[in-house]
Amino acid sequence: MTGWFAESEPSAAGVLPVPTVTRGRLSRAGAALTRSLVASRQRAWKDVLRRRLLAASDMLAVILAGIATGFVGAEQSTLWICATLPVWILLAKVNGLYDRDHVRLRHQTVDELSPILHWVTLASGATLLALALLGARMSAEEALLLWGVAFAAAFLLRGIARRSWRLLVEPEQGLVVGSGALAAALARKLTLERGHHLVLAGRVALGGSAGGRRSAVSLERLEHAIEKGRCERVILALEDLDEVTVSRVVTACRAARVKFSVAPPLRAMLGTAVELNHLAELPLIEFRTWDPSRSTMAIKRTLDVALAALALVALAPLLLVAAVAIRVESRGPAFFRQRRAGLGGVPFTMLKLRTMVADAERLLPELVDVEALDEPVFKLSGDPRVTRVGRLLRRFSVDELPQLLNVLRGDMSLVGPRPEEVWLTRRYSDAEAFRLSVRPGITGPMQVHGRGELTLQERVAVEREYIENYSLRKDLDILLRTGPAVLAGRGAR
Repeated sequence: MTGWFAESEPSAAGVLPVPTVTRGRLSRAGAALTRSLVASRQRAWKDVLRRRLLAASDMLAVILAGIATGFVGAEQSTLWICATLPVWILLAKVNGLYDRDHVRLRHQTVDELSPILHWVTLASGATLLALALLGARMSAEEALLLWGVAFAAAFLLRGIARRSWRLLVEPEQGLVVGSGALAAALARKLTLERGHHLVLAGRVALGGSAGGRRSAVSLERLEHAIEKGRCERVILALEDLDEVTVSRVVTACRAARVKFSVAPPLRAMLGTAVELNHLAELPLIEFRTWDPSRSTMAIKRTLDVALAALALVALAPLLLVAAVAIRVESRGPAFFRQRRAGLGGVPFTMLKLRTMVADAERLLPELVDVEALDEPVFKLSGDPRVTRVGRLLRRFSVDELPQLLNVLRGDMSLVGPRPEEVWLTRRYSDAEAFRLSVRPGITGPMQVHGRGELTLQERVAVEREYIENYSLRKDLDILLRTGPAVLAGRGAR
């Protein structure tokens, strides 16, 4: 035999022979295993620290909920609520609230709204049941306060815990396997996106496969690099991915306790509207080929109107101050009106705070030859027409706030693709015109996935993903991400 089991000694009574291991190979294998275990323990402390910070934030959220409930009259229940902390943490663990970060390359608190809601609801119900069995009474108002404070505090404190963890630990070291367009696209996405806490430590070009089987030598080199290297996550980004390669790399990553991700090569074929399910052990990729239901769109419209009205009332002082600053700095109206393409390409008048000189549209031909544009989009970096006040307003997207009136009128939605000028949309290809199939939005996938740094193809890609996979939860996710994206100011033009 070859490998570790090099020799066999005869056995008695017909028992199968017991293999013996040569001392040299045992020592090499033991050394390799020891190195792997030491390296994995050095990497594991990061995940352990994150889990403990999340658990601590959850415990603090439950304590705050108990204190808040005590303030309104359930003094005898407050200590009992805090005493049920182990049950809350156990239910959070069962809901996977401490383990998702470990698997996913990018996971943020906003991604777990549904699990947090499910956990808090289940744990609150269990707490109320325990209190009832112990003879402690809690009114409906107190129970609702317990649930509400626990949910809000858990969401907020979990975000703080993850932020603290990222400040305390070094980013994950990522190794990208691949050298083609897919690997380049992955590297760019890692640069544009935030929240993954990963840096590219290196890239490995794996030799192409022949007849569906990749070179054994190239795979052995990769396996050796995973074993010897200090990478914490391997990401396969191969244009010609095959089952043997995935199997061997998974095995190597398991042995070295290294995380593993795959960027599928069939992006154009799979699209974005897919869901991975299983029929027994057989994986199935299922496509979404239908539009959102009318009830979903009715709820979206109701939320648009309600939230836009509340936002207008709350932000009215800010709009007034901005309008005065615009008029003080330059002549002309404070508000700017422009024809944009709406649902189905139908034109509407979009409102904005003016950020350029009054005759900006007349000056455009002096700066851009619109007929010579390679793509139906343009953004001028350092546009000389932008005023000083306008640059500040654009930096924090304050100039977009008057579009809340467009939302109330039904021209726009709070979330959707950004509306473009009508003359640009007339130059759209079929792939680009897809973005006109829904109402445009004040914010949208472009604003949270790179803003002005995106190319037209990247912008259309993230907007297609939004449209094809639309859900109310996706709108909420984008709204929650918009604030941090705007405050960061990356990609603002």
